[in-house]
Amino acid sequence: MVRGKLVVQLVGAKGLENTDFLNDMDPYVILTCRSQEKKSTVASGKGCEPEWNETFVFSISEGTEELFLKIMDSDSIGEDDIVGEAKIPIEPVLSEGSIPITCYNVVKDEEYCGEIKVGLTFTPEASYFLKFY
Repeated sequence: MVRGKLVVQLVGAKGLENTDFLNDMDPYVILTCRSQEKKSTVASGKGCEPEWNETFVFSISEGTEELFLKIMDSDSIGEDDIVGEAKIPIEPVLSEGSIPITCYNVVKDEEYCGEIKVGLTFTPEASYFLKFY
């Protein structure tokens, strides 16, 4: 059973579709790993090329398959708009230990609408190694 910590480095995004017609959008990201949910800061007025440079930590247990990123546009009036989503498989980082900053496709309604840059690092719990020594 693999358990440990997944560190997600949320760098930025590019080529996002602007959901605000009059202004630059104010994007943020909701990161979800199973039942754990984290939220980035709002990149106010950064439009289609936001940068966050934030780090998030998730506890990983058996059965965790993907990290889900939902990019939103913060609106002061009405509900926030969905800009797009990205799904990142967890298996490669579990076996490699880390995945350098990589661009992942952002999709909305099954259509490409930009990229999000994310780096991943996995650190197994110490007890996981003790079982084998």
